Amino acid sequence: MKYRTLGKTNQKVSVVGIGTWQFGGEWGKTFEQTEVDAMFRRGKELGINLVDTAECYGDHTSEALVGAAVQQDRGDWFIATKFGHKFHKAFTRTDERSADDVVKQLEGSLKALRTDYVDLLQYHSVRDTEADDQAVRDVLAKLVKDGKVRFVGNSVGSNDNMHQVGNATAVGVSVIQLIYNRLDRKPEERTFASCIEQNLGVLARVPLASGFLSGKYKPGATFDESDVRSRWKDRDQDEKLQQVEEISRTEVPAGVPMAQWALAWCLQHPAVSSVIPGCKNVAQVESNAAAAELDYLVRDDHPQAWRGAAQ
Repeated sequence: MKYRTLGKTNQKVSVVGIGTWQFGGEWGKTFEQTEVDAMFRRGKELGINLVDTAECYGDHTSEALVGAAVQQDRGDWFIATKFGHKFHKAFTRTDERSADDVVKQLEGSLKALRTDYVDLLQYHSVRDTEADDQAVRDVLAKLVKDGKVRFVGNSVGSNDNMHQVGNATAVGVSVIQLIYNRLDRKPEERTFASCIEQNLGVLARVPLASGFLSGKYKPGATFDESDVRSRWKDRDQDEKLQQVEEISRTEVPAGVPMAQWALAWCLQHPAVSSVIPGCKNVAQVESNAAAAELDYLVRDDHPQAWRGAAQ
């Protein structure tokens, strides 16, 4: 495994983390605690120390599975979670983004995660007016002061939200999370330049384009109604899968699994600190971690390569 400094936080994070939306039950599978335990145990063996979750991946369901999996070695993990949504049932959420909501949701997250602090608490796809709420900023600052939150981040809903990204440092945000993958390069146009200028950590979510860049799916693929991807049929799915086939033919080196290449491809950008792919079993954890071994993309001279900054 390779490690990078997560921007101005000066924290050491693995270049490949574990994304956990799937644990909340909206990706066509229900997870048992033993399965999650095995994935985290193997992830740690492979050097992974970063996990990203959220309050609304189930009703704190993902957080509870993560919390039980890491309770014996909590200090070895950098845990990122979020606030802003209330889960009611699969694919149904409401917005809860007031200052009081932040405190209430964090308490629920801490309980589920079996910890008394989170390393990173992120705004979760909020509107600009909500990101500008001074009362929320004040309560986040107090949570940091009280030790319940170490750093504040923003998981932006739009890859080109220069209002929220551009104001990050001014409002105490140290880390930006956004969608970035070989099929969605929008952040390269403006957002990444601002992140580099501000020395923000960047977590690239959906690095496998919701599994499309795994190479497993062909045009015409369908998904079970319990899988969130079944709701995306109108989002140019077949066009994207045709593009994946072309990328596989023309860009992925022979003998390299496409999923590993796709993760490493994201990590070559100088703004990107880590990718946070989901995983459904131990084999996928192993495959994701192996992306760090593609040295020609995951280079040791990356601007954020870990060089021993203080934790």
